[in-house]
Amino acid sequence: MNSFGRAAVIALLGAALGSCGNEPAPQSEGRPVGVVTVEAGQFSDDIQLSGEIQAKKDLGLGFRIAGRVLERPVNVGDRVNAGQIIARLEPALEQNALTAAKAALAAARGEVDTARRTFERQERLMSEGFTTRPRFDQAQRAQETAQAVLENAEAQVELARDRLGFTELRTDVAGVVTARQIEPGEVVQPGQIVVQIARDDDRDAVFNVPATVLDTHLSDARIRVALADAPSVTAYGTVREVAPQADPVTRTFAVRVGLQNPPEAMRLGSTVVGTIELTTAAIISVPASALTQQGLSPAVWIVEPGKSTVSLRSVDVLRFDPGKVILAQGLEPGETIVSAGIQALHPGQRVRPLPERKP
Repeated sequence: MNSFGRAAVIALLGAALGSCGNEPAPQSEGRPVGVVTVEAGQFSDDIQLSGEIQAKKDLGLGFRIAGRVLERPVNVGDRVNAGQIIARLEPALEQNALTAAKAALAAARGEVDTARRTFERQERLMSEGFTTRPRFDQAQRAQETAQAVLENAEAQVELARDRLGFTELRTDVAGVVTARQIEPGEVVQPGQIVVQIARDDDRDAVFNVPATVLDTHLSDARIRVALADAPSVTAYGTVREVAPQADPVTRTFAVRVGLQNPPEAMRLGSTVVGTIELTTAAIISVPASALTQQGLSPAVWIVEPGKSTVSLRSVDVLRFDPGKVILAQGLEPGETIVSAGIQALHPGQRVRPLPERKP
């Protein structure tokens, strides 16, 4: 090939290379990474405590008057009905007092009749002018005094009748006798507890709760109560009362849970297990593989919507669980983060999200 031919070939190659340099380079599809969409949720911890079934209200019954116990026909465990006699006192003194009060009442009625007839006679003589004003006034005062004595005698009869009725101790409610404090033959004082009765209307589950559990939102919790020997027998309830002072020995607080429609199998004294479900406020969890570090702070890679580029954002970690991380703040529901392939990423890098996996 002569010199002219070689020059033409070089010119053609140069033109071809020049045309190749003017074509735009194909755009990179980005680094393939796994992604997840952030969702808000809640987590709960179950706390189990042992307790027992108790009556919501216990009644301590006692006599209103003092006396010697004649009989006590009920014992611990007996079921009683409203109006049933629980115990009796010896009624001799009260019967004698009632008899004396009735006699005084009869005498007072006789005095009233005599005083009334005397006053009526003095009143008639006074109108005719055959008696003096002092005698008339004396008869009037005698009638008023006799009437007052009669009213007092009537009140004494009622009081004596009531005291005789107080020798019989009756229950006003239905329930079960849980304790007895006296035996026949003992002398009791007014108000001294004779028997303790657990009412039938409502029941509580009572638990001894540590102070650390009380620091949670226990009052808002819904508690599941099950029999210890029959877990299928359950009822639900809420906290009704918390003891203001800890037990001096166990350092726990007595918590009473009011049960809603408890089954008959939950008898008084039954051992139960209470499950307390404590749920937190809305939180965000991310896969543990998504967590990286920005300086000294934990961080995650955020996929910018519409750009498919990533940026690094610091987050606050609340706790670490197996396979996931619970965040206190830093992310919002709906944001997309990189969960796989976070190595070698840099801010602004273009990525290609792979099919999403739920955390």
